[in-house]
Amino acid sequence: MNMIRKSGLAMAMLCASAMSSQACDITIGMVMELTGPAGAYGQAGAKSVEMAFRDINEAGGVLGCDLVTDTRDSQSQGNVAVDQATQLVNVKQVPVVIGGIISSVSIPILTSVTAAAGVVQVSPASSSPTLTQLSRDGKTGGYFFRTITSDALQGIAAAKYAMDSGLKKLAIIHVNNDFGLNLMREFTASYEALGGEITSATPYNENQPNYSAEVTAAMAGEPEALYLISYPVDGATVARAWISQGGAQKFLLNDGMNSTDFIEAVGAEYLEGAFGTSSGTTETDSTKYFYANYEAFSGGIAPSAPAADRSYDAGAIVGLAVAKAGKAESDAIRDAIRSVVDPEGEVIYAGPEEFKKALALINEGKAINYQGVIGNVSFDQYGDISGPFRLWQIKDGEVVTNGQMTAADVAAVKASMK
Repeated sequence: MNMIRKSGLAMAMLCASAMSSQACDITIGMVMELTGPAGAYGQAGAKSVEMAFRDINEAGGVLGCDLVTDTRDSQSQGNVAVDQATQLVNVKQVPVVIGGIISSVSIPILTSVTAAAGVVQVSPASSSPTLTQLSRDGKTGGYFFRTITSDALQGIAAAKYAMDSGLKKLAIIHVNNDFGLNLMREFTASYEALGGEITSATPYNENQPNYSAEVTAAMAGEPEALYLISYPVDGATVARAWISQGGAQKFLLNDGMNSTDFIEAVGAEYLEGAFGTSSGTTETDSTKYFYANYEAFSGGIAPSAPAADRSYDAGAIVGLAVAKAGKAESDAIRDAIRSVVDPEGEVIYAGPEEFKKALALINEGKAINYQGVIGNVSFDQYGDISGPFRLWQIKDGEVVTNGQMTAADVAAVKASMK
């Protein structure tokens, strides 16, 4: 399949000779959750990648061509995602797939399609520790990267934030998939090690009309608060059932619940003071550029939307890696990805003018260090990044930042629990 796929890229390769004409396109595949429980994330993420490609194209494009996307909807379902990724890889012969957003989409794409085909996959927001383990076990071929920190770390950050916020006795309701199970386990281990009490951990299946039975089970043991690990649509249904059945109106929420849709669906008055954690950012000039320009480009999506910032970085890194590779082939792009975030390289930020400078440096054979919207991006041997966690709270219907827990802070908490 590799030979067929690579030979199918001949047209993209030929366009490298047309450096001034921009008469060709290099197509990058995207599998995003445009509909379903994670639809809000995927819509934001897709627009972010498109914006990054727009900016690179305005800077001159890569290999004499424009970067374009072939975007497919996973419908937030793993089996649909596999079908769409298979078409992108086998029929469209793309060298890179960006996506999915949620782990229950990214994992089957990786295990069933991209790793076997030797195609680069970059997920902007899939945080399951299973993805690290697949890399550690040698099952990704080094083709997988992600621009979000692992839930193994978010679980620690959330546990510390809960304890520091006075949430000492929690029930957990979590989505019954790889993401939900892993975050629940990581959080539970950390929370109990810090002295917290878990009264129950109740899974739920997605897309159900109501969750009264799950809420009834979770309320046993008289918890003082609920840790809800979910997505905005189902999460709102769970939260409404919890409130209507008399559950304590104290909530801890995962990163994906940082959503205006979720707050509006539940009612801001019921979520006042709710706590949450998200993969954080260290502000750079890229952050400022993105926050100033994304909403207009996206047609009204807020730059703070979950997955938006790190999806831009995924697109920027892929585009710059194609330029660095010198050809639209997966192996070369895989090998080039780390070199466009080289700590020893010249610092580059987001936007057409910065990308123009980056492309000139690449053409001169010089190293670059793209500093992303989320901050410094540095991939370890498993394609993972480390970074801070944002600590937030819902106040007057808005999500406001309370503070930040650095990677060093998380490591210190982890070390203290041993």
